[in-house]
Amino acid sequence: MFGVEEDWLAEPKPRCLVLEDYVGLTPRWCPGCGDHSVLGALQRLARDEQLPPEQTVVVSGIGCSSRFPHYMKTYGFHGLHGRPLPVACGVRARRPDLHLFVVTGDGDCCAIGTAHWIHAIRYNMKMTVLLLDNQIYGLTKAQTSPTSRAGQKSNTHPYGATLEPLNPLTVTLGIANASFVAQTVDWNPPHVYATLREAHRHEGLAFVRILQRCPHYMEGAWDALQRDPTGALLLTHPDGIPVDDAVARTFRNCLEHDPADLKAGRDLAARQDVVPIGLFYRNRAAGRYDQATAAGLGMSASVRLKNVQAQIDRFLI
Repeated sequence: MFGVEEDWLAEPKPRCLVLEDYVGLTPRWCPGCGDHSVLGALQRLARDEQLPPEQTVVVSGIGCSSRFPHYMKTYGFHGLHGRPLPVACGVRARRPDLHLFVVTGDGDCCAIGTAHWIHAIRYNMKMTVLLLDNQIYGLTKAQTSPTSRAGQKSNTHPYGATLEPLNPLTVTLGIANASFVAQTVDWNPPHVYATLREAHRHEGLAFVRILQRCPHYMEGAWDALQRDPTGALLLTHPDGIPVDDAVARTFRNCLEHDPADLKAGRDLAARQDVVPIGLFYRNRAAGRYDQATAAGLGMSASVRLKNVQAQIDRFLI
């Protein structure tokens, strides 16, 4: 109608997203599972950063933690065992506009997904990777995982695991072009939130290992550390994970660590006398493969087809 502004001409109304905008299905994790804490932190982060749900993607593999996409009211991809990272790299390669989170477990990432883990770290494409490490295969009912401690009993090792565990932090810090490596614990929600916020704002791949409780198959595994905070070491630095005084007071031991120091970060990650919490390493200058894959994204369909045909014609005899 003349003289009346049609809906398609109207300016979009400002949005104020609330927590309910990110809450998906009701979680089916066991009561007391650390996954609940991480899910809550991620939902709060999305709200506080006002991430549009239609521009946010959660990718996972297989495992208890990998049910995350079902519980976030965003786009999601529940992939194959060990394959969330190549899926996420594909998403990032063609959609640089999306906010991308990857949720994986110690078996999903550190066993069948090891090769993808290594190369995704090297590619350093912008995404936030959450490794929820409960040191056991939970979904398939208590088998030894790559991060299970030596001597830890499981259904596959009833007399105790025979080998020392793989350390996801030292492995990641040993991969070329790693750019952000941090660790937190699920029973300290403020620190989880602060770590995820810093990871999401990092321009590259942010790898966050979250030590997680499994009350069913690893009951009491972290009780000693929760009762005695001297077993933890909080890493502090102006360029580290920012925490307020209330959170810092929950840690008895603190250490000033510059995350630009890769060697010091590796040494800290390898310590076994304490559990270091915080940012081990950050390199903002690391190369990003997604900046190369973004070339040609604005190409028209006709030009794209012409270029594909030209490449095919190279093989004519």
